[in-house]
Amino acid sequence: MSSQPVANTKDPFEIRKLYKYLRVVDVVDAMDGIGYFDIGLMSPEVRPLWLGMKFWGVAFTMRCVPANKPMWKLNTTEEIVDAHAIWFKQYPIPSTRGMIKPGHVVVMDAGDAPEVGFWGSNNSLGTIAEGAVGIITDGYCRDTAEIVLQKTPVCARKRGRPIIPGRIELVEVQTTIACGGAQVRPGDIVGCDDDGIVVVPIEVAEEVAIHARAVLLADMRGRRKLYERLGMTPDATVDFETVEAYYNQLQI
Repeated sequence: MSSQPVANTKDPFEIRKLYKYLRVVDVVDAMDGIGYFDIGLMSPEVRPLWLGMKFWGVAFTMRCVPANKPMWKLNTTEEIVDAHAIWFKQYPIPSTRGMIKPGHVVVMDAGDAPEVGFWGSNNSLGTIAEGAVGIITDGYCRDTAEIVLQKTPVCARKRGRPIIPGRIELVEVQTTIACGGAQVRPGDIVGCDDDGIVVVPIEVAEEVAIHARAVLLADMRGRRKLYERLGMTPDATVDFETVEAYYNQLQI
């Protein structure tokens, strides 16, 4: 395991609170505004698996590579059911047990591995149960109908079918990675919504959030006036009073 802490004086889990109501586009506008053009934009191919997904969190990174050894033939139904346990007993991987905290976003570099459902409906739900608010991979995900039904927040480049043994290996956690064409480090702020995914370097995350908040509130006020003009019933996307009240009470 390799750990590369990001130099920053503030707790990224505290800074995360500044992003609660922000849209990805607000944050991208703010990053443009401070000169971070196109930085942190993941490929549009890395997408939420279901509409309406939204999360902001602190990056917990995983780096994978293609496997360089095959899985061997299994002899019984019991062995086939236990294929992952048999593989990992022979080829252990770095443990993440106890490392994922509430508010983490697990971001995985799939290492251009072949089709393989590293994430599925079971292990992704287990990761959320540990406290993660989202999972992002530039590789494959399987069991996608169940993930959509469960509303498990997973973003992936593609939907896949085969399982892990003989196809992909996790080699490092909590190290700097590339995912969907963006650099991601442990402690960076990562967000997702229907428009895509953005990674905010932690060094500028607080400044970006302040500017993005202003962008959001200006948009909400402008659209509220249009709602009133058109006789539309107000909804949460134009409730700027709630958003202002939330940010006014933050002690960050």
